[in-house]
Amino acid sequence: MKKGLFITFEGADGCGKTTQIELLKTYLDKNNIASLLTREPGSGDLGLKLREILLHYDKPIADNAEVFMYLADRAQHTEYEIVPFLNKGGVVLCDRFIDSTISYQGYGRGLDINMLENLNNIATKGLKPDLTIVFDIDTKIAQNRINKRCDKKDRLEEEGLEFHKKLRTGYLEIAKKNPDRIKVINADDSIENIHKKVMELFLEIKK
Repeated sequence: MKKGLFITFEGADGCGKTTQIELLKTYLDKNNIASLLTREPGSGDLGLKLREILLHYDKPIADNAEVFMYLADRAQHTEYEIVPFLNKGGVVLCDRFIDSTISYQGYGRGLDINMLENLNNIATKGLKPDLTIVFDIDTKIAQNRINKRCDKKDRLEEEGLEFHKKLRTGYLEIAKKNPDRIKVINADDSIENIHKKVMELFLEIKK
């Protein structure tokens, strides 16, 4: 590949995106395509510390404090991991990125979306994914998946059903506004069928 390729995987908790990003990573490894699998929050030493606070802090966190911690993680992550790998011509697969902030803190928490978009641009120095895949699923189905797999939920998984419905609405609205970059896949399907659709999107953008 002549240049780096940046692909992000998005969706509400329980949508199955982590399984799909790992399957694509396996494909890339088998085909000797240099790739980096990373995530937000929690990539690198600073990211891991921020992730622990963001997902497991047991006291209230102000909405603005929450968003600035995510942005700090993103700024560090972008500068020291994502951009260097892209500059080497590799494929970066990222589990959550800028659209998570718009969905969770914008649609979920009710913070101003234009403000969040501006802050995202500052944190990433304008970096945008080449492709974003949103895994869309009925909120109740996603919540049932989380309940089955988790003995102890994190801060965001503990949010009520209405919060998670807002997230789904948010992702679909973001996708409508960015049809060239964001593609929506029905996540209420078999792992194999979803992987086929992910591969179709990857092979198309890889051309």
